[in-house]
Amino acid sequence: MALWLTRSRTLVLQSLKRKHAFWAAATPLRSSSSSSPNVFWVNGRFKSTFAMTQLHSLPFSDSDDEQALDFPGGKVTYTSEMTFIPESQEKRVPCYRVLDDNGDLLIGSNLHQMGKEVARKIYNNMVTLQVMDTIFYEAQRQGRLSFYVTSSGEEAINIASAAALTPDDVILAQYREPGVLLWRGFTLQEFTDQLYGNKGDYGKGRQMAIHYGSKKLNYVTISSPLATQLPQAVGIAYSLKMDKKDACAVAYTGDGATSEGDFHAGLNFAAVLEAPVVFICRNNGWAISTNISEQFRSDGIVVKGQAYGIRGIRVDGNDALAVYNAISTAREMAITEQRPILVEALTYRVGHHSTSDDSTRYRPLHEIEYWKTTRNPVSRFRNWIERNGWWSDEEETDLRSSVKKQVMHTIQVGEKTEKPPVADLFSDVYDVTPSNLREQEKQLRQDMIKYPQDYPSDVPL
Repeated sequence: MALWLTRSRTLVLQSLKRKHAFWAAATPLRSSSSSSPNVFWVNGRFKSTFAMTQLHSLPFSDSDDEQALDFPGGKVTYTSEMTFIPESQEKRVPCYRVLDDNGDLLIGSNLHQMGKEVARKIYNNMVTLQVMDTIFYEAQRQGRLSFYVTSSGEEAINIASAAALTPDDVILAQYREPGVLLWRGFTLQEFTDQLYGNKGDYGKGRQMAIHYGSKKLNYVTISSPLATQLPQAVGIAYSLKMDKKDACAVAYTGDGATSEGDFHAGLNFAAVLEAPVVFICRNNGWAISTNISEQFRSDGIVVKGQAYGIRGIRVDGNDALAVYNAISTAREMAITEQRPILVEALTYRVGHHSTSDDSTRYRPLHEIEYWKTTRNPVSRFRNWIERNGWWSDEEETDLRSSVKKQVMHTIQVGEKTEKPPVADLFSDVYDVTPSNLREQEKQLRQDMIKYPQDYPSDVPL
């Protein structure tokens, strides 16, 4: 690679202009924010002028004592002292919070104002999610559902982050964010229909339980493989950028997924394209049975963003107000500045990883109990709204009773609702069904008639 010293600004600029002739021909397009740099549309891609601005503003010196390497990406000064960058900072990145563990507002807190209506809705949804999880988990244990994943201990991240977004923001979740759908209007019956895979399920029974999705609510259907949604979120964000939408993509992930290659590819992709995407990582300490100390040696997740040139913040994921403030600000930055943001929310998975897991085999009970009681996000937020005079014990009792009855009713309806027909196994992929699939469908129907005892009786032919 050719290297050159910053002694001749004229030669550098002439060389760069020859290699990048599009500078002279491109037409500048103003972004929606006056504070954002100009962007150029070249060969189907936005090109930021930020790097050009940096290049023009670089100080050039003819002094041998101030020689520096004008390297792609910016000027790098020289040093005769051999110094290695330390593996970590002396102090860990602080965690932003607004409420203490008792739900009292911390003095000097920097927060967005939250009104009574929004606060009550957030709490209402947190309780609904909590009750829904409890009943669906018990239903699975009774053999009425095949599989389930709870959000116990992570209700604040689910609901408060959703409250900070707009319906136009596109959600790409992992599998522990049903609260985002709940906030956007996904009904309890829609949740139940997906879990039962009946005719009310938008996935027509093809997806594993808890793999929700809603085109109407801008919530991309969940897929099991970890971190695949992160590069996809960047592509969606870039599309929103090209269309000049006042919206962003929001990708949720867990700490375990940050060990996947797609996490790193997604962050680098987002930084290079300057895509308006907010990455929200739920760092709950455990990737199934793998503790974070066995996953990485870095200071959590938030520092990983800096390596890719992404702004980030660490927030108390059990503080609903802090989550709401952080995501509100992150969203505003992503859209107005056209940049990715990384949010690490520190929380704890109180429940088992899923109904296929027994977390007491690898976690001490006293640790679980501490986070379930002392650090409970639902109780903390309730204390705050009660001190504001926005909630009462009577309302609490009525809400929990009402939600329980609603969920139980949806289960009764879901169990009685007919399953999707066999034909749905072969549809929605090809415009014209190929001959091999038509033959497979024919053989399946013949087998179901010939061996009815081997097939579910509630699946219509």
